[in-house]
Amino acid sequence: MLKISRISICAAIFFACLSVQTFSADKIYLGVFDNDKTKNLDDLSGVETFERDAGKKVAIIHVFQAWGAKNGKNQFNVNAMNAIRSHGSIPLLTWAPRALHEKENEPEYALKNIINGKYDGYIIKFASDIKGWKHPLFLRFAHEMNGNWYPWAEGVNGNVSGEYVKAWHYVHDLFKRNQVTNVTWVWCPSRKNSKHKKLSELYPGDDYVDWLGIDGYNDTRFKGWQSFAEVFGGAYHEMAGLSGKPIMIAEFSSMEAGGKKSVWISKTLSSTITAKFPRIKAVIWLNHKFSSELDWRIESSVSSQRAFAESVASPLYCDNKFGSLDVSPISAP
Repeated sequence: MLKISRISICAAIFFACLSVQTFSADKIYLGVFDNDKTKNLDDLSGVETFERDAGKKVAIIHVFQAWGAKNGKNQFNVNAMNAIRSHGSIPLLTWAPRALHEKENEPEYALKNIINGKYDGYIIKFASDIKGWKHPLFLRFAHEMNGNWYPWAEGVNGNVSGEYVKAWHYVHDLFKRNQVTNVTWVWCPSRKNSKHKKLSELYPGDDYVDWLGIDGYNDTRFKGWQSFAEVFGGAYHEMAGLSGKPIMIAEFSSMEAGGKKSVWISKTLSSTITAKFPRIKAVIWLNHKFSSELDWRIESSVSSQRAFAESVASPLYCDNKFGSLDVSPISAP
């Protein structure tokens, strides 16, 4: 009996170890934002090209919608959400209270107008349509609020201190009152802080946020060549001190000029994130060429494309296996 008992105990320990190894390993959602504004949101051809070149399909597809878009393009796009879900991916929807011309001074979208109920009808309709869709999505509302380049930033467009958090609470509470339960709220500042304002002054609080996000680029036009740690380190540690929520890099990329982009990619994805940024659970690459200088694509060079494909081939990076996901808020993988 003793011998059998020891065998049983050993077997139990063995299978427990297998279980830990199988289910406890850290994972990271891999995502992409294809910034081709000429396409409809349900056109995933750019995403599919990226996936072929990256050698891996993506877990998250990032799309943008502006409140002031015309011809109904400001409404919740069920066709786009269905296309993303059918692709096996999770939608990350950036929802921006602005018009399409992307200027910081847009008085109609001043934070006080949101707080005072000017857009209640639009917000409630958008929320109700998300509720009717039923499936989980990430919603990144009014991102990069710590800068000075969007109309919802404090210090521009007539906005004053404290209004950003009030506006976030107001919109969030409208969703809650309308019983929208399939939204995962992403609060996402920029790694650049043009107003020298502490992120703690802009954080809506853990009851109003599900994920933390950061946007940042190795943009050599301003500070010279920077590693991923130099780009994101300051914002990451400040945010980690605010909350224990998972962190996503909602926009990131590197230029070619000033260094070796292929090496930057390899170090970032193969070692830096796991070694220095364990709270990061999603990375969304911006894959678009704005000009010959601002070519953020992985395809900006053969070596960069190869480096990206080799790095994300790791099982660390989750691909498109989320077409049946039905749990909200969305958890870290």
